[in-house]
Amino acid sequence: MGTSLLELRGISKRFGAAHALSGVDFSLQAGEIHALCGENGAGKSTLMNIIDGIHQPNTGEIVLNGQVVVIDGPAQAMRLGIGLVHQEIALCGDATVAENIFMPEINAGKRAWMDYASINARAAQVLQRLGQDIDPAARVCDLSISSQQLIEIAKALTLDCKVLILDEPTAALTDNESAALFRVLHDLKNQGIGIIYISHRMAEIFSHCTRVTVLRDGRNVHSGPLAELSADDLVRRMVGRDLGSYYPPKQQDADRGEHVLEVSNLADGERVHGVSFTLQHGEILGIAGLMGAGRSELAQTLCGLRPVTGGSVRLNGKAVAIRQYSDALREGIAYLSEDRKAAGVYLDLPIAQNIASMALQRVSSRFGLLQRAAEHRLAQELGARLRLKSDGVQIEVASLSGGNQQKVAIAKLLATNPAVLLMDEPTRGVDVGAKSEIHHILRDLACQGVGVVVISSELPEIIGLCDRALVIRDGRVAGEVQGKDMTEEALLRLASGLEQEEMT
Repeated sequence: MGTSLLELRGISKRFGAAHALSGVDFSLQAGEIHALCGENGAGKSTLMNIIDGIHQPNTGEIVLNGQVVVIDGPAQAMRLGIGLVHQEIALCGDATVAENIFMPEINAGKRAWMDYASINARAAQVLQRLGQDIDPAARVCDLSISSQQLIEIAKALTLDCKVLILDEPTAALTDNESAALFRVLHDLKNQGIGIIYISHRMAEIFSHCTRVTVLRDGRNVHSGPLAELSADDLVRRMVGRDLGSYYPPKQQDADRGEHVLEVSNLADGERVHGVSFTLQHGEILGIAGLMGAGRSELAQTLCGLRPVTGGSVRLNGKAVAIRQYSDALREGIAYLSEDRKAAGVYLDLPIAQNIASMALQRVSSRFGLLQRAAEHRLAQELGARLRLKSDGVQIEVASLSGGNQQKVAIAKLLATNPAVLLMDEPTRGVDVGAKSEIHHILRDLACQGVGVVVISSELPEIIGLCDRALVIRDGRVAGEVQGKDMTEEALLRLASGLEQEEMT
């Protein structure tokens, strides 16, 4: 390591009157994994899009291998040896895995026919490098989000990259998938490839990166070796302030009310097998487990998004029949999808219309006519309650940061006045500052008597936020932990079945 591979000098970028980047310097050395950190909206994506040629800087220059270059688009970036894996999955759903992996090569070819046996075999080799046995002939739209993310990464690995940029690559991956990815990244690093790694996960950054650059409000506020910083130091540089208590204090058992939700032997006939649990008023219940264990399917079955084949649900002591999501909303159960972009918000609609979309009766006249003034007031009220940062409730949700988009998704649920909130990965893809805000929002809701269920792949979040945790394995409850017993080791042992193996 030590050879300068890529340098950005004095990069500035404006979008209208807004300054996304202001005089940013950045350097990447050959054979390093360099972390790029900052809150959402700090300018990370804009900087990466400039390196990839998606945006052109207003001022500044890009130096690649000692030569000043002008990158006028992603195709030229690829020719120069730059590969970018976006956080948002951008695959062709109707095409096969192999076709997606080799799409750049296919688009550049002039043959009228495809050698599918060849590209399937080559795709299988790339996927095996990532520890995956995904069928190269499968359609991408039929695969899970984690598999699609791995295909995006596999696609980048087929390019002859000298610079590889990864934006939140592990957000949808299991621990095993993440471990396989990092093995590949260290192999690439040892081959002299420079890797820019964008992530909000402190453990990943400190375990695998050697240097860090921090952006805040479009400016470079820190660059240097990670060994000189603690996690708290890095967070302070990212947010420009102390976060105080990252997780809000938990309630004592005596502070909680009676059961708001009682689930008995719930099943969907496919992924959920006889799950039983209770949830108290004012409690935050964590749902942990490995990817594919049935956590999301449990929440979706409970709220009518998957068919119920067995079991019963009682809400505030009353039996309820939930056959579809509208039944759940009517009874007071609301669900936040793990896929914010696809099922959490309407990106091309204003904030106000998003927030009111599931509670139109609250903003309509007795004749069923939509009242825009009432819609506006509701959005302002809930936006203030959630500390939503925006230039007004009439702007499109697409213009917001990831954390503020997530707040809009939560506000949509709150507009329905829920008694129970089912939150599936509520802080996925948001920065550390927004994560802390969402944690406090959920605790505030619990203190107001709402029963909150949090499904999370991040064990520190389960431990720090939740009063109690269930562990799901193979669609069943593998165990329950709380208090001092709620440790990462205890959760992992239950999730992986080690407790059961040791007893046999």
